[in-house]
Amino acid sequence: MRTIICQNPGEMIMHKREAPTSFGEKDVLIRVKRIGICGTDLHAYGGNQPFFQYPRILGHELSGIVESVGGNVQTLDIGDQVTVIPYMHCGDCIACKNGKTNCCTKMQVIGVHIDGGMTEYLVLPESHILKVNELSLNAAAIIEPLSIGAHAVRRAQIQKGDRVLIIGAGPIGLGVARFAKLQGARTIMMDISKERLAFAKEWTGCDQVLIAGNEFELVKELMSINEGDLPAAVFDATGNKHSMMSAFNYVSHGGKLIYVGLVKDQITFNDPDFHAKELTLMGSRNATIEDFQYVIDCMNQGNIDIDTYITKKIRFEKVPDYFQAKMYNTNKVLIELD
Repeated sequence: MRTIICQNPGEMIMHKREAPTSFGEKDVLIRVKRIGICGTDLHAYGGNQPFFQYPRILGHELSGIVESVGGNVQTLDIGDQVTVIPYMHCGDCIACKNGKTNCCTKMQVIGVHIDGGMTEYLVLPESHILKVNELSLNAAAIIEPLSIGAHAVRRAQIQKGDRVLIIGAGPIGLGVARFAKLQGARTIMMDISKERLAFAKEWTGCDQVLIAGNEFELVKELMSINEGDLPAAVFDATGNKHSMMSAFNYVSHGGKLIYVGLVKDQITFNDPDFHAKELTLMGSRNATIEDFQYVIDCMNQGNIDIDTYITKKIRFEKVPDYFQAKMYNTNKVLIELD
């Protein structure tokens, strides 16, 4: 089978190896059909991804077809169409015991800590595979990135009428904005790109968009939009150090700042301002099976525009060339294996 390996930063190769022929009684052999490319993959290729070692097979936004099942698999049959929950948790740590499998103390994310899905066949435990026969392969492959946004909104306990700012109109930020809107929030999106904001306004249904710029002017504009108040919740989905630190300025007194994006750097803030506002600073990592199920339900109800979210498709054999060219100015790229 063909497998794509990121050997070192800036070095990606196509490799042939034997397909898996044996696996555990509760494992499933998947024929991978679609692979989403995300910021994690780009950062890994660029050499600035935390929690990462080389060489590594990237890819964790996956859909495929069940090729074979272990003897004790109960929920899946050969031929089922599936999506993958790529967060391998231990089940025994304090986070797992409290239902927070998304931040397991021994977390192993496929494509990051362990080898992922840029390959033709992949073996995974039944517990991390969801049957989605009612969805297209394309839709099934984008459940994972959208689940990250859904988890952030659920973690922040967004309610109807809340005033929410989402910074970063990339794939994750779009998901955050869409699910906040589905909860009835009044949403504003901020980005440096007018083109991305135009797409975000149409795709998410957000109420307002803002071009990122001078922080003082943005504070005034946010207060003008929100009848004299700053947003009660601010999500930063940029993974940009400057943006993440500036985000403190945009949150109302008593509000919440949620970091959805991740940066391999130190973040600092002004403690007197932080205390004066009595802010809640939250990290939002990955997603749980509940978030995956919610996204699947939203897709089945027609609340997610799947076709326009995916803006580029490439063949599996063209992946090394795509990364080498570094032409990443698109929303969601899907790799196709047919």
